[in-house]
Amino acid sequence: MVLSCARDAKENRYVVVSDISGAFLHADMEDNVHMLLEGTVAEMILKLDPTIYRKHIWYNKQGKPMLYVQLKKALYGTLQAALLFWKLLSKTLQEWGCVLNPYNKCVASKTLEGKQCTVLWHVDDLKISHVDKNIVEDLHKKLNN
Repeated sequence: MVLSCARDAKENRYVVVSDISGAFLHADMEDNVHMLLEGTVAEMILKLDPTIYRKHIWYNKQGKPMLYVQLKKALYGTLQAALLFWKLLSKTLQEWGCVLNPYNKCVASKTLEGKQCTVLWHVDDLKISHVDKNIVEDLHKKLNN
């Protein structure tokens, strides 16, 4: 990060730092992952559609409603979530012509209009830089879509 920022300053690059909202929800779970919802959360799911969920609700010894669910999308806090989002983001960037850095797989770059555009990320926080503001803004918008 520090080296990237130094390069941005030296080359007078325009920089956008961004958090991809709902990032993990874009990544599909690859394995069967089950989760236990308890109490208020289980009750809220039941209210969504009682005809579907009522038969799956059970109560523990303290009378708290419980519901097992299977995750279809990556969920923040699960072990797989960050890895699944990394796979999705790196695949997407490579499909757009970016090359992953062989020494740091959370850094991708592509030459645009004769200058290097760099994207680096940690989990779902990104830093995008290029000398042309429009290129950075367009890539940022495209990633958020």
